[in-house]
Amino acid sequence: MRIVFMGTPEFSVPVLQALVDAGHEVVAVYSQPPRRAGRGKALTPSPVQARAEALGLAVRTPATLRALAAQAEFSACDADAAVVAAYGLILPPAVLEAPRLGCLNVHASLLPRWRGAAPIQRAILAGDAETGVGIMQMEAGLDTGPVRLEERTPVDGKTAGALTDELSAMGARLMVQVLADPDGYPAVAQSEAGLTYAPKVDKAEARIDWSRPASQIERQIRAFNPAPGAYFEYAGERIRILSAAIAPLSSPVPPGLVTDDKLAIACADAVLLPGKVQRAGRAAMTSSELLRGFPIPAGTQLT
Repeated sequence: MRIVFMGTPEFSVPVLQALVDAGHEVVAVYSQPPRRAGRGKALTPSPVQARAEALGLAVRTPATLRALAAQAEFSACDADAAVVAAYGLILPPAVLEAPRLGCLNVHASLLPRWRGAAPIQRAILAGDAETGVGIMQMEAGLDTGPVRLEERTPVDGKTAGALTDELSAMGARLMVQVLADPDGYPAVAQSEAGLTYAPKVDKAEARIDWSRPASQIERQIRAFNPAPGAYFEYAGERIRILSAAIAPLSSPVPPGLVTDDKLAIACADAVLLPGKVQRAGRAAMTSSELLRGFPIPAGTQLT
């Protein structure tokens, strides 16, 4: 098929690669414009743009698709389908309707649960037992379109990073499956039962509130690993917690109290035992490695 691919972050790259490997003709790749990043604040192309250019594919990075000229350029691709994976820009009706088979989206949740920008993080935060990927026929509403194919996987203690990699590979495989036989996977309307929304993650959500239950904090740690990173502050530094276990609270103590010399921290109902941690600008390390160079003694009250 003649395919227009639309995606931006690392999540999208395996989907693009799968289309190429399956022999589809990717006539254009759309990605968000390069952003300034790194210490030098140099303009850096998105992961999708970088992979597309390495594959020798034509790349377009419009700031919006609302302009008539941009819509005409998209329509001129004469695509059989547009494949969308975490593109990040709104597709106007003229774009949605231009390809012969419309626009097919790789959405990282079991719709209608977690429509929106951050379905992977929200599924972990909410304690969902399972999540998955759906191949959705896009329409004007926010992730409201009918679903052609979906697959499930247990959340099972995974971080957002690990789950993102798993769902990306799964979505790439399912998209190739649907494109191989579009008529074999008719679009099924979403139920309105169980509808939830997954708003974009705000960096303010990453700060740990020790007055919450330990299970919620542990999910917060996994949901925000690798980014933005759940953290606490001590001695003017921000310490990210990358993994943690939970232990019983032997006696009532104030939330946020460091209860021993191994960085056990009291929460509302239990004790959090950080495993991997990270200081700003440093590599990840174990809690014991952190404490050797940055002591946080028992009895410290974290806020």
